[in-house]
Amino acid sequence: MFVDKAKIFVKGGDGGDGIVSFRREKYVENGGPAGGDGGNGGDLIFRVDEGLRTLMDFRYQKHFKAERGERGKVKGMHGASAEDTIVRIPPGTVVIDDDTGEVIADMTRHGQEVVVAKGGRGGRGNIRFATPTNPAPYISENGEEGEERWVVLELKVMADVGLVGFPSVGKSTLLSVVSGAKPKIGAYHFTTITPNLGVVDVGDGRSFVMADLPGLIEGAHEGVGLGHEFLRHVERTRVIIHVIDMAASEGRDPYDDWKKINAELALYNAKLAERPQIIAANKMDMPEAEEQLELFKQQLAEEDSERIYEIVPISSLTKQGIQELLYKAADLLDTVAVQTEVEEVKAIEERKVYSYEKKEDITFTIHREDEIFVVESEGIARMMKRMNLNSYDAVMRFARIMRKLGVDEALRKQGAKDGDMVRVNDFAFEFFEGSDYNPYE
Repeated sequence: MFVDKAKIFVKGGDGGDGIVSFRREKYVENGGPAGGDGGNGGDLIFRVDEGLRTLMDFRYQKHFKAERGERGKVKGMHGASAEDTIVRIPPGTVVIDDDTGEVIADMTRHGQEVVVAKGGRGGRGNIRFATPTNPAPYISENGEEGEERWVVLELKVMADVGLVGFPSVGKSTLLSVVSGAKPKIGAYHFTTITPNLGVVDVGDGRSFVMADLPGLIEGAHEGVGLGHEFLRHVERTRVIIHVIDMAASEGRDPYDDWKKINAELALYNAKLAERPQIIAANKMDMPEAEEQLELFKQQLAEEDSERIYEIVPISSLTKQGIQELLYKAADLLDTVAVQTEVEEVKAIEERKVYSYEKKEDITFTIHREDEIFVVESEGIARMMKRMNLNSYDAVMRFARIMRKLGVDEALRKQGAKDGDMVRVNDFAFEFFEGSDYNPYE
């Protein structure tokens, strides 16, 4: 089974908690704080593995979590940081943030890595908070929570040459003739519902990867049929071989088929209209195919276009013209390989890639709910998650930080007086206008 799209949950490891500890050695008087920091949580990393071809592994496992860091230790020892968790993905995978739709990374090269969920920092132990005015603090921090998100993985087949065309024009048969691929072939529409890959040996020392991309229909760019599932894979190919049933065995007009498929490619992605294309006039062993080919060439010549298309008459059944088609495809690949690679790199660089630059949000808003003043701030909420507010020292530190951020002054402007209740997240306290604040404590 071929799986080319998956939605999964990823989470970086939480940081380990810092601890409160004091030295208690027999002959050391007033030993002082000795609580160590917690270890950092592990990152969750996607790594490209060229041995994978599908997203099948993500069909059954949809949650991936990195390990958390160790808790801090006594005698000022740090807890161990967790190892990063590596998740293997096939080349050609695009990683997209499910909430924002932002492209996190476009993974194309073997060994390429991207951090999709960063681990949290370890919390500080009380040894970090010792000051001349408070040499024995009962303060420690909780570990920071790791990043978490839902991501969508989209696999775009990595192939040099892609076969496109209406259903039942002979793409799968052509692939089976020129490579070792064995796609299932039957005499009915939409035989191929998943892409098939095959390595083609041209015979002169050259080779390339060919993909049989499932049949397109009119309206595919809008998702008609399985349009988006099919068109996604065409974007990766360097050269397109447009296979046409020149015998019109399905009752369709070859020239009309050619125009409709090209229109679908251009509507899905305008760059596909500029992709090098060879027209493979298939089923030339059947009656009336020669007449249809002459008519097709005449109609193509009347097309008001500066572009010249290479037409190669072939028959997948009798192997007529197959070798000539392979030579032309290989020659075209040689001329566009470098140019396409540069364009792909440029396109990837232009995409927004997710970065983990810390954005400390210290803005806040204040509103009243009945008789309670409510302070809302994402930055303060993140900070409070790290605070271990179970000691007097920690509560006093929190109060000093609120003053530095200007929360106290803002509360006064809102009309807060001594004894009024203030809530920040789930933490509620009485407002007090103290005058003994020392910024150096």
